[in-house]
Order: sequence, then C-alpha cells, then structure tokens
Amino acid sequence: MQQRTGGQILIDALIANNTDKIFGVPGESYLEALDAIHERQNQIAFITCRQEGGASYMADAYGNATGKTGVCFVTRGPGVTNASIGLHSAFQASTPMLLLIGQIPRHQTEREAFQEIDYKQMLGPMTKWVAQIDEVERIPEFINRAFAIANNGRPGPVALALPEDMLLDLAQVDDLPAALHVKSAPQADSFDQIQTLLEVAKKPLLVIGGSNWNDEGRSTIHNFASRNHLPVATGFRRQDTFDNAHPCYIGNLGFGSFPQLLDYVSSCDLIIAVGSRLADATVRKYTLVSAPKPQQKLIHVLSAPEELGRVLTPDLAICCDPNLFAQGVNSAVTIDKPVWAAQTKTLGKEFQSALILGPQTGPVDMGKVMEYLRASLPTDAIITNGAGNYADWPNKMFTYRGPRTTLAPISGAMGYSVPSAVAAKVAYPDRIVVSFAGDGDFLMNGQEIATAVQYGVNPIILVINNSSYGTIRMHQETRHPGRVSGTDLVNPDFAAFARSFGANGEIVETTEQFIPAFERALAAKQATLIEIRVGSDSFGPDTSISALKKSQG
Repeated sequence: MQQRTGGQILIDALIANNTDKIFGVPGESYLEALDAIHERQNQIAFITCRQEGGASYMADAYGNATGKTGVCFVTRGPGVTNASIGLHSAFQASTPMLLLIGQIPRHQTEREAFQEIDYKQMLGPMTKWVAQIDEVERIPEFINRAFAIANNGRPGPVALALPEDMLLDLAQVDDLPAALHVKSAPQADSFDQIQTLLEVAKKPLLVIGGSNWNDEGRSTIHNFASRNHLPVATGFRRQDTFDNAHPCYIGNLGFGSFPQLLDYVSSCDLIIAVGSRLADATVRKYTLVSAPKPQQKLIHVLSAPEELGRVLTPDLAICCDPNLFAQGVNSAVTIDKPVWAAQTKTLGKEFQSALILGPQTGPVDMGKVMEYLRASLPTDAIITNGAGNYADWPNKMFTYRGPRTTLAPISGAMGYSVPSAVAAKVAYPDRIVVSFAGDGDFLMNGQEIATAVQYGVNPIILVINNSSYGTIRMHQETRHPGRVSGTDLVNPDFAAFARSFGANGEIVETTEQFIPAFERALAAKQATLIEIRVGSDSFGPDTSISALKKSQG
C-alpha cells in the first residue's frame, strides 16, 4: 500500500462513492485536492464555476437531475458564505448533496485566522450534518458517513471542512466500498389500514412529491392510481414525479395552482401523501391542509421518521421508501368506486382546460409561447427555473411527462435558473434543456453562462423581461396600490450580454418572433439566450398590474 496525500485519499473516496462531477470555484485552501483531481481526470471532472452560489446551485440541480449526490467544493470564509444558498435550497428540496470546504490550517484554529469560520455553528441549521476532518487516516470514514447521511432517511445536504494542512498529510489507508443506501419497507398491516380508510372515503386525493423516486416506483404509483381511479396532484415544484398527461393527474399544488384543484383539496376527505412533506408551499401556508391537525383524514408516507407528525398529525403514519410503498400498495389495495372515476375524469378535464389561456397582456403572448413548447418539446426535455412570478409559466402552464424533468428551487430562491440549466446539460448533454429566468432572477447568476460556454454545453435560456421584481411588485399593488418602491429595474441588453460570453443572444419583441428564434436555438451548438420582452404590465398567466389596479377600483 502506497502513501497518499489527504487530497488523493479524498478524491479516491469520492470516486468510490460514484462521484463523477464536482462543481466549484478553486481556492488555495484545497490545492492538494485539485491536484488529485488532475491525477484522476479520466474518472472525475471539476466543473469550474464563476461564483460559489452558482456552483452550489449546480450541485443541487445535478443531484436532482441524476439521483446522485451532488458535490460542490469551495474555499473557506467568503467561498462557503456564497455557497450557503445552495445548501439551504438542497435542504428544503431534500436533495442529497455534499459541500466540501477548504479550511484554515489546524494550528490556526480559534485565532480568527484569515477567512476562519466555525462551520458547525454557521451551517448546522441548513444541513443534516457538519464536521471537520482533522486526521488524514479518517477521510474514507468521514466521506462514507457523509454520503450515507445525505442519502438515507430524508435526503439532504452535508458539509465537511478540510484543513489545508491535513490535505497535505501523508498516510497509508484503505479505501472503503461505497456507502450503503438503506431503504425502509412498509409494515404489512399498513395496507389493511389504507384499504379501510379508502373504503369510507368519498373524495380521496393522492399527493406525490419528494426527491427520491426511481423509475419503477414512479411507474407503479401510476398503476395504483389508474386501477383505483384516484385523482393525483403533485407537491410544489414536483410536477415530474407523475406524468402530467396521465388521466388521473389533476394539477400541481402550491403557489399559482388552478382554483378547481384548490377547491377539491379543501373539500376532499382523505389525502394519501407519498414522499411529500406537505410543506407550507404545497398546502398554501396550511390553508388547504390545517396544521397541526388536518381537517381531512391523512395517510402520510415518508422515508424519515422524524418528519412524520412533525407539523401535521396523520391518521396513519408510514415510514418507508416511497418506491417500496408504491410496490406494496399497488399489490395490496384495490377499491372499486365508480364515483371516483367520474370525479377524477372531471378534474382531469378541468386541468387540461386550464392550460388554454386567452390573450395575454403585452407585446409577447406567453400563453402562445407555452402552447408551442408543450406541443413541440420531447418528453425528456428538462425545464429549469428560478423564483419570481414568471416561474408560473413553466410551473403552471407546462406539462411534465418524464421523470426528473423539472429543476426548480423548492426554497423559492432566486438565481437558480441559469446554474441549474448548466448542470442539467453537464449531466445530459444530448437532452434539450430550457431555462426560464426572470430579468431579476437572471442577473443573480447569469454569469454562469461563462461556465456553459467553457464546457461546450448548450442550454436555451429564456429571460422573461418585465423590468421589475415582479412578485414583490404584485404584492405592493395589492397591499399598497400605486406606491411603487424598490421594485423597478433598469436592465442591460440581455442578448448582447450573452453574446459577450460567446453564447448566442436574441431578442423577441412580438409573439410571432418567438418560434423562429427558438428553432434557431435548438439548432445551435452554443448556449443561447432569448430575451422575451413581455412589457412592464405582464406578471404571469392571466396576471397584470393593470388588472390588479382595475380590481381595486
């Protein structure tokens, strides 16, 4: 057994845990790890990003897109401070993620050394585990523990600090096999209780969400819904967990949900939530499902025991992997109620009808844009977005057919749109990736177009420009009509901005210009940005400032 540096042992441990991509911004605090990556460049790649917030978003998006553990590497102090937004997003999205932090030398601890931070205090609330590796021999142990914690139970992010002098240390240490991913199975009598609750239900609802579905589990839950004619909704920004063209699908819960779906949730008498925490964004700040005791009967299926009963009190709590639950419930539970079939068919038709909009405000009719994208994009196309009212266009007006085809911040964080699109293209170079960004959202991480150009990936980025922080402006008009403060934006020429990086850039100012511009983007070898100038009155599907003002008299 040869001696290796801590950097070499670290990178070998990551490779042993099936890591093939690391997103990051290089720092002098982890030069030995970067050198080890150079040695192993045929097995692992370092994707150089332009800001640590973008890098951590990419790790989160890569984890969501692939089902792997997203890995991000940043330097101490300012680097990890920037990267913390991706940790928070991964925590709220239940994304398995590992943040590696180059740390100060061990002998400088507690001296407020250059860029020193206590990461256990700083990152504890937004991670599942934070630790520092002080002994080089323990690197494989800590890395395996990190992967196990990130993936088991409710998935989430972990962070490891790596003192730069420890990465220089030499040791003879065995590599470990990949960390075990443990899946809990449901108890057999759970299905008898589900059968009993369904038999007395008049208006049931199946809610699908969470991050750890596989293809088999997703297919099986489709079969369960079909056999029992159960209406299915997905959790906030989890549309891709269930085929939106399935006859049982009735819509996506959360901000911007269709009124008929909200009415049904409020009036239903049994909710079976599988994988979804039914967090406040999904149940609209607990107005649809009351906390701590819902008005509906609740069967709650989650992989983490600490989450069951944490906010909502279920009538039946089942701690298990959602895919194993799907297999069990599909085999064990059958209910024949013709009235459910009629209800579900009606709700499904209402969902499909709601996708067709009348003329929209502004020079570019985004309803027509979405109609074209729904009809023309393949089922494996990946759609990404950040936060803002514009996100209602992909969240509400697009239909997701395949698994892992939407990447959106469950945390509601801005700046996610471009990094997630780059990560999706790094993961799947041959698939179409379309990113929706608002003008405010884009400029928070738009510089990551440089990363797309550097690595030769070609996402299509749609910047919906209404010259405003639209969500906040909408709330201002509702609560303080006519008193605009802090929400107007003066923007650059976004197309020229993209071209300055070596990407393509176009401007769309009429509805008719969009399809030719998009088809040129599809044919392009480079990343393409299309700035869509929707006008200052447009704030999302059937939403405008003029309409808000009119409604207020």
